[in-house]
Amino acid sequence: MQLAVLGGFVVAGMAPLLHRWFGDRTPLVLALLPASLAAWLLGQWPTVAAGEVLLLEWVWVPGLDITLSFLIDGLAWLFAMLITVIGSLVLVYTGDYLRGHRDLPRFLVVIVAFMMSMLGLVLADNLVTLFVFWELTSITSFLLIGFNHGDLSARKAAQQGLYITVGGGLALLAGFVMLAMAGDSWSLAELTTRGDALRGHELYLPLLACLLIGAFTKSAQFPFHFWLPNAMAAPTPVSAYLHSATMVKAGIYLLARLHPALGGTDAWMLSLSLVGAMTMATGAFLAIHHTNVKKLLAYSTVMALGTLTLLLGLGTPGALVAFVAFLLAHSLYKGALFLVAGILDHETGTKDVTHMGGLRHVMPCTAAVAAVAALSLAGMPPLLGFVGKELLLESALAAERYRIVIIVLTFVASFLTLAVAAIVALRPFFGPVRRTPRSPHEAPLGMLVGPALLAALSLIFGLAPGWLDGFVAVTVGGIGAVDHDVHLSLWHGINLPLVMSLASLMLGLAVWRRWDHLRAHLARLRPLMARGPEAGYEALMAGLVTVAEWQTRMLQNGHIRNYLIVTLLTLLGLVGHALFIRHAPSLEVPLDLYLHEAMVAGLMVAGAVAACVMRSRLAAVAAVGIMGFSIALVFVLFSAPDLAITQLLVETLTVILLVLVLFRLPRFATLSTPTERARDLIVAGLSGIMVTLLMLSVLAGERLPRISDYLVANSQPQGHGHNIVNVILVDFRALDTLGEMFVLALAAVGVLAMLRFHAEEEDAGRTPARERDDG
Repeated sequence: MQLAVLGGFVVAGMAPLLHRWFGDRTPLVLALLPASLAAWLLGQWPTVAAGEVLLLEWVWVPGLDITLSFLIDGLAWLFAMLITVIGSLVLVYTGDYLRGHRDLPRFLVVIVAFMMSMLGLVLADNLVTLFVFWELTSITSFLLIGFNHGDLSARKAAQQGLYITVGGGLALLAGFVMLAMAGDSWSLAELTTRGDALRGHELYLPLLACLLIGAFTKSAQFPFHFWLPNAMAAPTPVSAYLHSATMVKAGIYLLARLHPALGGTDAWMLSLSLVGAMTMATGAFLAIHHTNVKKLLAYSTVMALGTLTLLLGLGTPGALVAFVAFLLAHSLYKGALFLVAGILDHETGTKDVTHMGGLRHVMPCTAAVAAVAALSLAGMPPLLGFVGKELLLESALAAERYRIVIIVLTFVASFLTLAVAAIVALRPFFGPVRRTPRSPHEAPLGMLVGPALLAALSLIFGLAPGWLDGFVAVTVGGIGAVDHDVHLSLWHGINLPLVMSLASLMLGLAVWRRWDHLRAHLARLRPLMARGPEAGYEALMAGLVTVAEWQTRMLQNGHIRNYLIVTLLTLLGLVGHALFIRHAPSLEVPLDLYLHEAMVAGLMVAGAVAACVMRSRLAAVAAVGIMGFSIALVFVLFSAPDLAITQLLVETLTVILLVLVLFRLPRFATLSTPTERARDLIVAGLSGIMVTLLMLSVLAGERLPRISDYLVANSQPQGHGHNIVNVILVDFRALDTLGEMFVLALAAVGVLAMLRFHAEEEDAGRTPARERDDG
């Protein structure tokens, strides 16, 4: 399976070449890839259904305990099947939707790469591998959302989605590191068996907070929900795939995967229950404000994602069964409805449902598919959406904490979602015929087969939900409810959930009938809504720009002395903090100096002081040379002739360069004030004191074994050379020697360039004199 996923990225890169060979049929050819993967997964179902877990291990970076291991259990199998099956249908749909589009090859490259990234994410067992695929989904979705890069709104939506999901990804990375530290493993399979140790660890709350931020941003939970509807600027195949069946469920998948390890605590239940309920109600409420069919569906997706998070937060076996049923139902009907929205846009030239009407006469197949999928969205029998909705209401009624709040928000979301479903299913296809920018007609077969199949599955599984009992039981087992008996049914008798469904039906139809008037009244809330979370995001981004401009003016003002001061002060702060706070600096100064060593040290000090006080540039350069040559003498005294030679050569070349540059500089002038010079003296003095204390602390510290003993012992066995110095330079210190060679080469090139430039300048200066003599 690892080869298939990695090979999928290779196939994605070959899409432009395949497009040259197959033309507009390329999406059909590429659809064979996810279809074959779905067939392979289907062949693994007997093993998964028996309760066995497939762990496919590949060693990647053994030294860091990083593996490219794939884990296939009921939960991973469900998500992988949704990714591959719906991915195949979306590629078939793309063949007609983007037929003749000049950027079709680019689209195919990115969507296949996204498909493989998402598949790797849900199958990954190692936390590092999972994070790599997690970030790949963010990058590829950014490219898909901004596919129409000439459109400003598409570019802005792509950037917004990227910033939010990648920002959450940083928090997720921190959470993964803490999770691995607390659980002493990077493997999800092992971590899920160590729930007691993780929940009792001191890092539990911070790692939970980081993981929830990562999951909430990815799955558009409140207050990060606004990026998902804005992402509808993408082409419809992207909306149908990324934002209904795959990417936005990545966070939901992660929460479900970690539920056995982290779930059951008050912090877990409180966070997921309240955030999920708030997201559910917010999505349903905001949906009825819009007339754009994709925005209507996008906000209903936000509602569904909040519902799934709520069910995980409730955490009871019944809620987990409802989670799996609702997840499957939503993937089927929402994928179908998004594809229908694309058909409406493609055939009518508009996305506004108020500009459509009577389309059932010219698009009967599309109308039938939309009706079935919308009934499932509304939670009407005999669709699978009704089964999921009934289980949701039962779980809400059985909530142990915040029961009233959860029930009220769930009921509000139910009838508002039903109103959205009625708007999508009835407004475009019924009522008087309206003129649209394009003359509508039935969509091509390639665009109908996908939504028709998904809608048909919603109907079939709704009529016979018992067929899903074993599948749901295995999936729920992957989340943590192993021994729970699963029995899905279309009819549970007359009970409170059914009464709530009937009440939501009546209220939903009332909202649908008065939708135009209701929108006019809701328009008064737009000034208030404009101050919501998205306004906070915009303010944050504007603040980042302001801070960046201020930082550029202050720190990057073109004066090298300011750069040096900032660099040195930063070094003082970081190293000084570690030296004085974490370690006690040593003040013991060794005084066992020989006379010649003291003389060399005195030359160094004299050269440094003279370079600072000299008024002549040439004298200052000479003083700098004295200091550099003294350092070379230090290397000689302490038996480092190679360093001494390098220092001598570099210092000689540096002095030559400085002398050559001096002739092109203006006359010496004092450019700094006495206050600035005093500041510079203080910074320089503190830097010197810090380096001195650091060296004294190192010398006074614990002595490590002499490295020379290791080099002598291993030069011949490992370096295969009897000349120890050569082995050290060529083998043990190869990169260091290479760096010295580069330094010498660059210095020589600089000197050669300056000499040639100076010679050419002298020749140019003598030419006019010769010409005058010849004249």
